[in-house]
Amino acid sequence: MDFTTQMYFGGQLCAGEGGVDVINPATEGLVARVAAAGYGDVERALKAARAAAPGWAATSVAERQRWMHKLREAVLANEEHLRLCIHHEMGKPWGGTQEDFDLLERALRFYAEEIQRVQDETLRDLEGTHDHRIVYEPVGVAVAYLAWNFPLLNLAYKIAPAMAAGVPIVIRPSAATPLSAYAVGRLCHEIGLPPGVVNILTTDGYGPSDALAASTIPNLITLIGSTATGKHLMKVGATSIKRFSMELGGNAPVLVFNDADLDLAAEIVTTVKFNNAGQICVTPNRVFVERGVYAAFRDKVVARAKAAKVGFDRHADILTGPMIDGRAWGRVKGLIDDAIAKGATCLAGGDRPEGFETGHFLAPTVLDGVTEDMAIYQNEIFGPVVSLIPFEDRGMLLDRANDGEEGGLASYVFTADLALAEAMARGLRCGEVQINGVKYDIHLPHGGIGQSGIGHDCSRLALNDYLVVKRISRALSAGEAA
Repeated sequence: MDFTTQMYFGGQLCAGEGGVDVINPATEGLVARVAAAGYGDVERALKAARAAAPGWAATSVAERQRWMHKLREAVLANEEHLRLCIHHEMGKPWGGTQEDFDLLERALRFYAEEIQRVQDETLRDLEGTHDHRIVYEPVGVAVAYLAWNFPLLNLAYKIAPAMAAGVPIVIRPSAATPLSAYAVGRLCHEIGLPPGVVNILTTDGYGPSDALAASTIPNLITLIGSTATGKHLMKVGATSIKRFSMELGGNAPVLVFNDADLDLAAEIVTTVKFNNAGQICVTPNRVFVERGVYAAFRDKVVARAKAAKVGFDRHADILTGPMIDGRAWGRVKGLIDDAIAKGATCLAGGDRPEGFETGHFLAPTVLDGVTEDMAIYQNEIFGPVVSLIPFEDRGMLLDRANDGEEGGLASYVFTADLALAEAMARGLRCGEVQINGVKYDIHLPHGGIGQSGIGHDCSRLALNDYLVVKRISRALSAGEAA
């Protein structure tokens, strides 16, 4: 299969100083060996972005929109190939690749429109002696680190607002899933995008990767990844004053009350949990269920777990694909085993699905009776495991749901009592609260609180990360002041 194996920076496709193997986690077979950046490549990409910054910032909004629409048209024309990249680099079920692809197309369209709404603002002068304006200008150069779980979606979250805002960007996709990002780099090259506006390279090892953040060239470091990685990059990036925008780890609580629509709650929990093998930052982790409906809800979740289809077949309707690699599989299996050793009961899954000797597949799993002393309660799972926790005391529920450093990204509430739902939503220390449903889209803010993030992806708020505020004040003449 003809996958793009070259990096893209400075307007050119480049071989790079090193290489990494891309392995399909469903088959454990080699998909491609792609170029990886060394220190010299990193420096050249950053300098290309810096060189492009003045001209790109000065480009009119209309011209930037033209380039974004041109890239969007190229993306649409290459849908099959881009989805195949994700399908093979992640082992993601074919149906799941559609969301990745759609978000890239939608993001380019959304931000091309949204940037038009960024207008200068006038401030009232209390004494009437000056004219004051707030203007918004590009931040400079951005460096974006992408997680591997949604290769094109994550790229979309960064490339679209950066292009719209007039910010040259260096994008570092995960070494596990660079194929789709490299394919976008090739499209940028084919449409003749001005050199340095978009640069895409992966790295083999922490050294060159850290060099992107350690450089004094970037003005913004943006990341989709774990809280630990966010802390690391902030430390590494402290060579100069930089802006940080980070969507980090989540340990999402789910609150299911006695009056909830249990079928709806079970369907949402299991669909979001078992899709993408649970490798989603907003996926339900700790499912608190009121005692009166605990048994009924548990049975519905278990039935759905056992019915969930696992595999890697483009022509089958599959919900759960493989974990990204053996290390990820082993980590989640260790969390399951620890929970069972400490008293939890495994009601479904817990190991490889029957008949899957090859590939990093983990059967959709349901654990009954998870408690606070278990590692699976305290840590983001990032795997297809539902942890069920009964509760009786509503007064303590928010304290339990808010417990832990990495719980501040997403949360879910299921109840027919809208006053109760609002009280829970107000009390949950999360950037996103979903009540009796779930919705994510490019126009909706996506971000965490506390250790789960800084800034936002998606919506108009994402542009705030790529724009700086400048105040321009002019003293009025005597005639004007009068």
